[in-house]
Amino acid sequence: MNLKEALKLADKIVFDKTGEHLDDLQEAVLQGTIQRETYKQIAKNFDYSESSVRKVGAELWEILSEELGEEVSKSNFRSAIERLQNASVVNFGQDVVVSGTFNICGEGRHPPEQRNSDPPNQETSNPKQTKTLHQDLSEMPELGNFFDRTPQLQTLTTWILQQNCRLIALTGISGLGKTSLAVQLVQQIKDEFEYAAWYTLDEFPTIDKFQSNLTQLFFQSENPDSSPTNQKRLPLIKYLQNHRCLVVLDDVHNLFSSGEFAGKYKPKYEEYRSLFKQIEKLSHQSCFLLVGWEPPKEVPQLTSENTPIRTLQLTGLDTAAAGEILRDKGLAEIDNCEALIHRYQGNPLWLKSVATLIQELGIGASELLIDDTILLPEDLKDVLQQQYDRTSELEKQVMSLLATENQPVNFANLLQNGQISSSDLLNALQSLSRRCLLEKEASLYTLPPVLKQYIKTRRSHLTNIDSE
Repeated sequence: MNLKEALKLADKIVFDKTGEHLDDLQEAVLQGTIQRETYKQIAKNFDYSESSVRKVGAELWEILSEELGEEVSKSNFRSAIERLQNASVVNFGQDVVVSGTFNICGEGRHPPEQRNSDPPNQETSNPKQTKTLHQDLSEMPELGNFFDRTPQLQTLTTWILQQNCRLIALTGISGLGKTSLAVQLVQQIKDEFEYAAWYTLDEFPTIDKFQSNLTQLFFQSENPDSSPTNQKRLPLIKYLQNHRCLVVLDDVHNLFSSGEFAGKYKPKYEEYRSLFKQIEKLSHQSCFLLVGWEPPKEVPQLTSENTPIRTLQLTGLDTAAAGEILRDKGLAEIDNCEALIHRYQGNPLWLKSVATLIQELGIGASELLIDDTILLPEDLKDVLQQQYDRTSELEKQVMSLLATENQPVNFANLLQNGQISSSDLLNALQSLSRRCLLEKEASLYTLPPVLKQYIKTRRSHLTNIDSE
């Protein structure tokens, strides 16, 4: 259904209910909703206050809900109006064949002088349109402390709500706050969707169990009175095409094998590849957000704005945001605060670990920063070991080579210094990059300082064991 057809049908419903055609503001709200814009965007585009837009939206959803005999909200207006068109009949007491022309009355009920005049504390909303119709967010963790990620939130919001991306991978080394960012995102945009679901893949590892849980959410909402036996469900992709859905899969790295290059599926999880391909290739109005240490192989690191698939590789916090972590630990006044943040690359988990150690032992930051010292508390070692153990033997060889270099090196130097073929070296570098364990600047490669220190410490430990 195109924009003109949807507005024409909505105008017919409103006119039959109220005796008045859509006015300018009502049309603006419906037009923005069809184009998947937020209330804030609609208000900005049409020069109204956001509170006016929300109030009119709430009135429209109430009218449409009464006339269509189902709960209509901003998140499901498109699908509700499309179902109505497909039925060809609007039934509200009498059977009325959908017909007539679309008109806008000359004098709207919301004159221009009301624009941008509503007091901010008088914003009105309808509970039906401020809550996602159907949610399964029981696996979503609580947000807790959330440090500023405004640019990344804006990027993800734009990709999902404005550019209608279907498959997004949110990746990064452990401790950066990927899950916290995803939680914040879901809380901000879930009301734009009919369905919102969050699943952690250590809870639903097999595709059959995952698809069963998700299709059950759809089926029960569409068939609330049906018996649980003899249920005939549609394939998952059909539900994603019929409804606007946001689905988050957290810890997606649990689908992939350890000891292999990044993104290689475990044998019993390979069917996820077909699912992700369907989500990318087939036309639908839903979005899957994959959160984890590494993305599937079919999700490239670099993507075009013309594709419905994207990757956001998370990096450390900036100095201001990372400084909040040190302040929370009572270390706001330590010397060389910025140098400490830089050395641990603004990684929230790493900074919390070393800040706890500094606090408990009373070590000064100036002492810590002597001779490029990098402390590795035991809890930080454990985290690094988990990611190190996932890598292939070729990747471990490349990391050992890079750990011995004091400066970033190029491909030719790595090839000369090691005993790895050029093809294997290229594949190992690509895999390390996809795992976010490699830093690249122009054509030069190096390891993050903390990871380099971990590998040196590990090698020294193994050498001591062999000598005993």
